[in-house]
Parts: sequence; C-alpha cells; structure tokens
Amino acid sequence: MAVSSTAIGLTRGAHVGISVSDLDVSIAFYQALTGREPVAEGTMSSVPFGRSQGLPVAKLRYATINIDGLGIDLIEFRDPVGERTNGAANRPGSMHLCFKVDDFGTVHRRMKEAGYDFLGDDYTFIAGEVTPDAALGTKVAYFNDPDGTNLEIIEPKGGFAN
Repeated sequence: MAVSSTAIGLTRGAHVGISVSDLDVSIAFYQALTGREPVAEGTMSSVPFGRSQGLPVAKLRYATINIDGLGIDLIEFRDPVGERTNGAANRPGSMHLCFKVDDFGTVHRRMKEAGYDFLGDDYTFIAGEVTPDAALGTKVAYFNDPDGTNLEIIEPKGGFAN
C-alpha cells in the first residue's frame, strides 16, 4: 500500500476498539481494571457497517467504557466470528493499550494482589538502553486482557509518553 507523505493532521484520539470473544467477561475485566461502568451497551446487525470494515456483515454486541480522554469499545462479533490473533508484542499488526499511572509501585502491587498476571517483570528505562534520555526513569509493566490484548501500565518521566 503506497501512501503519500502529505501530512493529514490526525492528532486526537477518540477511542480504541478491542474485539473480544465474550463481551460479559470483558466488561467485568475492564470494569475491575478502570473502576468505570459502561456508558453504552447494545447490539448491531448491519451489512453496510460490516462492509465498511471489509466484512460481509457485522452482527455484534458492544459496550463502551470511558477513561479520561479515551473510550474503550469492546466488540463481540457474532457474525462473522473471528479467530483469536494471539497478538504477541513482537508480531507486526499487534497493538497495546497503555494506562498512565501516577504511582507505579502502588498500582503494580495492587494489581498483583488482585490476581493480574504480568507478562514479565516490571521495567524502568535506564541509561544506555534507550534514547532519547527523556524516557529515563519511566516505569512500565505489561499484561493481557482475557482475549490476549496487550495492555500496559506506565509512569512516565520527563517528556516521555505524554
């Protein structure tokens, strides 16, 4: 796909959409994670909407949970049902959703106590491993939602990860 280098200017996010296998399980997970209730829930059955996504039809259930500055759309496709992506961090096309925290240690500990399984040890960016230096001292940890969507908590330092 050849794309022109002309700047389009998209600089504000509205929401992230996450396909899920069981909407009820995902709602419970994201409610526990964010402390927020869905602001919208419903169903949809549409050939035109499906085609807008490159699908023959879109029969789905959805819910939206808003966090500060971003909506999280949870979407359970009932027709056509998709296969799990197993989106490991190093697989092209995989993505992650990052949650900014003010006190990494406290949040990380509370999550571990609540039973969240982290993919590995938490990490603090150090000199010699990352450039530019704006990231030095930034703390991160990664975990997955029930369908394997990559999630992250971050306590940024300096001008990194605004």
